This record gives sequence, C-alpha cells and structure tokens, in this order.
Amino acid sequence: MGAAMRRIHVGNALSAFGLGFTVPYLYVYVAQVRGLGAMTAGLVLAVFAVAALIVLPFAGRAIVRRGPLPVLLVALVTAALGALSLGLAGSAVAVLAASAALGAGQAVMQPALATMIVDCSTAATRSRAFATQFFLQNLGLGVGGLIGGHLVDTTRVSSFTLLFSIEAAIFLMLAVVMTTVRMPRAPRVEDAPQGSAKGGWKQLLGNRAMVQLCVLGFVLFFACYGQFESGLSAYGVEAAGISTSALGTALAANTAVIVVAQFAVLRFVERQKRSRVIAAVGLIWAVAWAVAGYAGLGHGSQAMATAAFVSTYALFGLGEAMLSPTVAPLVADLAPSGLAGQYNSAFALVKQLALAVGPAVGGPMGASLHAPYIVTFLLFSLGISWLALRLGRQLTAVQDQPWLVRNRVVAKGGAAVESVGAGA
Repeated sequence: MGAAMRRIHVGNALSAFGLGFTVPYLYVYVAQVRGLGAMTAGLVLAVFAVAALIVLPFAGRAIVRRGPLPVLLVALVTAALGALSLGLAGSAVAVLAASAALGAGQAVMQPALATMIVDCSTAATRSRAFATQFFLQNLGLGVGGLIGGHLVDTTRVSSFTLLFSIEAAIFLMLAVVMTTVRMPRAPRVEDAPQGSAKGGWKQLLGNRAMVQLCVLGFVLFFACYGQFESGLSAYGVEAAGISTSALGTALAANTAVIVVAQFAVLRFVERQKRSRVIAAVGLIWAVAWAVAGYAGLGHGSQAMATAAFVSTYALFGLGEAMLSPTVAPLVADLAPSGLAGQYNSAFALVKQLALAVGPAVGGPMGASLHAPYIVTFLLFSLGISWLALRLGRQLTAVQDQPWLVRNRVVAKGGAAVESVGAGA
C-alpha cells in the first residue's frame, strides 16, 4: 500500500467517522433539542437523501473533467460548512439549508474517494483496497456513533453545537490531509464493453453490463441496507418482541462479523467469479430472511427469537463482507478509461435511490404486514442470485474473474494483466 492509498483510506475512515458522529442524532437534535418538531426533523432526513440525488449526477461529470481530488476537496468544505451551520441553526429554514449542504457534501465524498482508490490501485490490488475501505468505513461509523453518543446531552444545546463543530473540524482536517495526496495514473483492464454513444451518461447507458449491475445494485441496497434501521428493526420490535437493547446487539453483531470476516473471506472471494460471489450473497441473505421469519413468526421462546434476530444481522454482515471486494472493483473494471468517476457516481446514485425507497416501502410492511414482509424480501434476495448469474453472462473473463486471468498470463511468462490499460 503506497502513501497515496494510505491517505485515501484515512479519508474513508474519517468521512465515515463524521457520518456516524452526528447523523444518528439528527432527529433528536432537530425535533427535541431545537424544538422544531417531528415534521421538521423528518424533512431534514429527507433533505439528506434529496440533496444526494441532486448532486451525484453532476459529481460524476466533475470528477471526469477535474479529477477526483478537487471534487473531494469541494465536498469536504461544503460538508464542513453544513455541519457547522447545523450546529448553530435555530430556525427550520436554517436547519434545512444546513442539512442540504451537509448531505450534498457527504454524498459526493463516496464516489470521489472510490475513484481515487481506482486510480491508485491495479486490477491485482483493487479488491483488497476496496475491502480495506469497507472495513474502515464500518469501523469509522461505529466509533463515531459511540463517541458522539457520549458527547450529546439532550438538555443542552451546546453539546450538539460542540458535536457539529467537531464534525466540521474533522472534514477540514481531512481536506488538509487530502491535499498531500499525489495521484498516479493507474492502468486498468482494457476489454470493458464499448458504449455505442459518445458522452459519459449515454455511453454508460449503452453498456449493458453496467446497466445490469446498476439494477442488481439497486436490489442489493433495497433488500439489505434499506431495511436495517427501518423495516427490519420495526419487524423485530413488533413481530418478534425484540427489545431496544437486543436491537443494538444485533447491529453490533453485524459490524462485528464485518470486522472479523472481512479479510478472512477476501482470499476466497478474490479467486471466485464475481457473479457467483454475488449470487452466493443472495442465497445467504435469503437464509437470513428465513431466520428473521422464524424470529417473528416461529412462536418459540423470547430467547430463541432474540438469538435468531441477532443471527439475521450477523448473516447480513457476512454477505456485506463478501460484496465489498466484489462490486466496487467490478464497477471500476466496467468503466471506460477516464470515466471511472462517472461510473462510481452512477452507482452511488443507484445506492441513494435504494436507500430512499427501501425504508419507505419496508418500514410500514415490517411494522404491520409481518409474513408478507419476510416473504417479499426473501424473494428479493433470491432475485439477487438470479440477477448476478444473468450479469455474469455479460462479463468478460477478465471482469468476472481477474485473478484467474492474471495467473494464466503469469504462468505463460507474459506481462501481468493490469499492465494492459483499462476500460473500453
């Protein structure tokens, strides 16, 4: 890992720390501490999602034209101003404007940092680089949430002002660190499918494999991440009688499995076809939904229901650990040369859409339609496996299993595959 990659991973950890530091407490801060009511607090969370959806299409073009580093610096400064303004805002208008700035800045960080990872890695190191990114993001979110929870006091506005001020300082410190990164031009695999049209978005839409991956990505995020803190938690409380402490234990189990399993599964995942790894994740998540069904519908003891519910979150974590070194590198390998930022932004946009729609659909179902909720998302998980295998037919051998192709080249005494350029 070079100096540039180490700084990028520091950036990933700190940006995730900032997100976990404040976002879990936004609702309480706006509704109770500032006394602006539940309606305004709900609008703040909606503004976060809407701001991301608005800026991400433009972020992709900016990354392509200006490079990921300048775009990241603008995003960090924007997020810092939003965080500081949020800590000082006393009216609904000020809170919503600050939330828009913070949400937009944090949304752009993701594709910018992902593109920097692509530019600083090769086909041989990319899976491990993205696995490290995912590991540090989860660690940053967990540590940020833990520390933030100990700093806030709902009886003192000043404690929240301090919280948002620290977040702003973190983003500005990260901007300073990122200015020291020297970005190399990394070669990539050169047989991604060629889009028929010129222009970034038209070329992307002409790339059948990328379109299928975006559809698959939407289902992945809709059926998993979009349910964690909405439908699945509501189902656990209402159907399985899970206590809030047990729900916290389940979330902790999810993070623990990711931290423990991430690098343990990496060596195995790197050697498999990416499409089959994603298909296996769909099957694992189908089992997770079946276990959740037992927790709420199995009529066992409360202890068994709680154990089953915690196991559900742990199984989701195992699937996430398998996806992190698989999906993001595949997006990079599908991107034509120079358009990695466009493709990363498009995939981030799909993720945001899924995270916006997932809670809206899953929340009411999980709270009241218990059996249909489980059946629906179990079928979605099986759909992930079907979509993944279908995607595999659109991928070249290099894109689906780069490790095997590299070994064949080396065995013949040739140059490593990552020395061939990237993209179509």
